[in-house]
Amino acid sequence: MKRQFSLSEISEWISADKKIFGAAQSVVTDSRKITPGSLFVALEGERFDGHAYLAEALQKGAVAAVAHKRGNFPEEKVLFVGDTGRAYRAIARLHRIKEAPRMVGITGSVGKTSTKDMIAAVLASELYTLKTEANLNNQFGVPQTLLGLDGHQAAVVEMAMTAIGEIEELALTVLPDVGVVTNIGVSHMEKLGSRDNIFKAKMEILSGLREGSPLILNGDSDYLCGYENPHYRVIRYGLSGQNCNLTAEEIEEEGAGTSFVVCCEGRRTPVRIPAVGRHNVLNALAAWAVGECLGISPEHRAEALAACLPSGMRQRMVPWRGSTVVEDCYNAGPESMEAALTTLAGRPAMGKKYAALADMLELGELSLSAHRKVGRRAAELGLDGVFTTGEMGRVISDAAREAGAENARHFDTKEDMAAFLAGLLAPGDILWVKGSHGMALETMLQTLYARE
Repeated sequence: MKRQFSLSEISEWISADKKIFGAAQSVVTDSRKITPGSLFVALEGERFDGHAYLAEALQKGAVAAVAHKRGNFPEEKVLFVGDTGRAYRAIARLHRIKEAPRMVGITGSVGKTSTKDMIAAVLASELYTLKTEANLNNQFGVPQTLLGLDGHQAAVVEMAMTAIGEIEELALTVLPDVGVVTNIGVSHMEKLGSRDNIFKAKMEILSGLREGSPLILNGDSDYLCGYENPHYRVIRYGLSGQNCNLTAEEIEEEGAGTSFVVCCEGRRTPVRIPAVGRHNVLNALAAWAVGECLGISPEHRAEALAACLPSGMRQRMVPWRGSTVVEDCYNAGPESMEAALTTLAGRPAMGKKYAALADMLELGELSLSAHRKVGRRAAELGLDGVFTTGEMGRVISDAAREAGAENARHFDTKEDMAAFLAGLLAPGDILWVKGSHGMALETMLQTLYARE
């Protein structure tokens, strides 16, 4: 039976100015995706206003609309509310409650997307599972994800934020049965001002977590290793082994993958993931812990992790003219940047090891010191070359040279960097490319690959 959204139920749920009867086949916020029978929600953001398209949506066959502004459209089909963003989240929450999947909510400064993918893979080994796709992890994207629930037995929803209060709103929409916090870093320092505030913002996930529910924390994170809360079942994973319920031993990188032994509840289970770096082992441990909480067999967990490939441009290894390019352009912060450089330095290579780096964004007052630290770390690790672009990228290469790196160079443009790398890379070399998503290093890679 095709699912339907009761308009009368929604009218009451969002405290609309009136009640509309009937049913919608879908809930849509993009007027271009309207089909007959849709409910159109006119969202308003910094760069868009759905109210401008409300009349068009009704003309295309929307059965009703939700708005918080009056306009030139037939108001008998419009449910007026105080704020359509809040109403959209309320509709998504109602749908989540009615669908009732086993819900996992995940947040953290870095690593949450890769961890989300691993958790979803583990759950999908036994349960029909929905997960956050692309960057649908904000105030508008999370409700869109939840409205995609259609008979799913489980869901994994990623929650991001830029300000205090946003995770709370999302958690009250998602209502997770299991909460996961990957770490507390310095991303968003520019807006939040301190790690204490970042910690408070991330822990807002508790707002939607029922008392007694599992709260899975990275025990290697300084802000999470000692966190206790009697209202939740705190479970810690980590590589330090200190105060952790599950950990990994015998970690060995092999080609494009990493093998290790998961130690959990007195059991030891060999696992191999198609990703490199100790940070990815941590991500896998978080997924293992979720699987443990939701009753997924250890055998299925191990099989799922072995088949879970990195999505997007997250440490994807691409062979190019005999060398290996690691595409890691999705995001960057001090923690993930250091993890990438450390992983690169520790990898066996027939040739040389190079890092192509760009700015880490949204660090505020920490930006200068954080970029200098990355440059010094690259020099300490003895990489064969550190190449940068971007305003703060120059700080990285300057710091690397000051710390003794013999081959540190800055490029004014990504095109210049690509041209240089095309002439530099030789068979057996490894090039690790990393920067914040806003730096669009993928365009540099496109230029590089075009020189085939």
